Amino acid sequence: MGERNGKAVVCLSGGMDSCVCAALAEASHSSVYFLHGDYGQRTESAERERFHALADHFDAAGRLVCDLRHLATIGGSSLTDPAIQVSDAELDSENIPSSYVPFRNAHFLAVAVSWAEVLGARSIYLGAVEQDSSGYPDCRREFYDTFEKVVALGTRPETRIRIVTPLIELKKSEIVRLGVDLGAPFQLTWSCYRSGDLACGTCDSCALRLRAFHEAGIEDPIPYRR
Repeated sequence: MGERNGKAVVCLSGGMDSCVCAALAEASHSSVYFLHGDYGQRTESAERERFHALADHFDAAGRLVCDLRHLATIGGSSLTDPAIQVSDAELDSENIPSSYVPFRNAHFLAVAVSWAEVLGARSIYLGAVEQDSSGYPDCRREFYDTFEKVVALGTRPETRIRIVTPLIELKKSEIVRLGVDLGAPFQLTWSCYRSGDLACGTCDSCALRLRAFHEAGIEDPIPYRR
């Protein structure tokens, strides 16, 4: 899971997966540093609010909110382009949903690597999930294995950074159970892709979350519009 008593950077969106990932990192490292990205997403303010709440909960040694709003300028996703409608969920579909933000995780990782190198952190945690997910191409373990090679080539010779994806092979329901075992504060998280004070309950992310809690036999602690 990473060096005990070392530093770790956690990419924290504010969602349930990154929350569990943060709990794992916090349990394995003496200090955790939380990174969040504003990329012009519809629920930017809600996600940022949850990020700070989670950083407070885990007593983060440091926090950084990076500006990635150029992703909204580039467009191509229903999360960043108001002209593209956020569609209701099509669970288990083989199609990549409109919510995919082209190559987003590479942008987050680039910032995380820069920060980790300065901090002397050896691990970057990311709550990517390959199975039982939306099928995003930048959520596959082979992507992170390849990115690690880029990091090794593009940083100082003494820098050793691993990209840790502890949830990547788990089903969402398994992530829920793991989070409960760890005491992860699911009540502080936000998963909805649509704007609003309440989660919509019908978008791809809400549907995956609701199914996960249902399969785990655990009540989701956040309210939904429907």
